[in-house]
Amino acid sequence: MGDVVRFKKPSLKEKAKGRTLCGRGFHKWVIDQKKQFDVKQGKLITIHRCRHCGETKTTAT
Repeated sequence: MGDVVRFKKPSLKEKAKGRTLCGRGFHKWVIDQKKQFDVKQGKLITIHRCRHCGETKTTAT
């Protein structure tokens, strides 16, 4: 007879991998205070950084 193979049931964390909020566009934006002035545009800018994945976006004011 053959060996009995036990299959590991995936945890909820493993099931949700790749389907997180950031992957669907729902980021947790936090204002990054390090750089506030853009030299090329000559404008004040606000840099938003996602707390979970580190993605950045900028807005000119």
